[in-house]
Amino acid sequence: MKLNDLREKPGAVKARKRVGRGIGSGTGKTGGRGVKGQKSRSGVAINGFEGGQMPIYRRLPKRGFTNIFAKEFNTVSVERVQTAIDAGKLDASAVVTVEALVAAGVIRRAKDGVRLLSNGEITAKVTFDVAGASKAAIEKVEKAGGSVKLPEVASAAE
Repeated sequence: MKLNDLREKPGAVKARKRVGRGIGSGTGKTGGRGVKGQKSRSGVAINGFEGGQMPIYRRLPKRGFTNIFAKEFNTVSVERVQTAIDAGKLDASAVVTVEALVAAGVIRRAKDGVRLLSNGEITAKVTFDVAGASKAAIEKVEKAGGSVKLPEVASAAE
């Protein structure tokens, strides 16, 4: 086979429809747009218009909002940390921080911090310095002899 022998399979490439090219083409004159009206003109895109029926975005109620100050955390399971320690990528004697997890390749890039989750088991005695952790994850780490240091949260009463 040569490069000049390469062809698409029959029917794989469809010729584009050339509209408005004379009455004999079958798509001449109005070009498949019908007669008159807004939709027959060029540059018209009536987004969400449903022919006079109340559009769905107005029929449905508005709910909730997006918190623009919400923090986005990386989630890491205790099993993932244990796997990295077993592979020799993470030092169990050192404090496990966001920087250490990025360096070990456990997470790709640091967001607003790491939240430790309890999926799997951990056997190594590890000290974590993370932004958040589930109760079950803290229990598992402490059961293995480690500890979890979380940032102090200022109460709303102050």
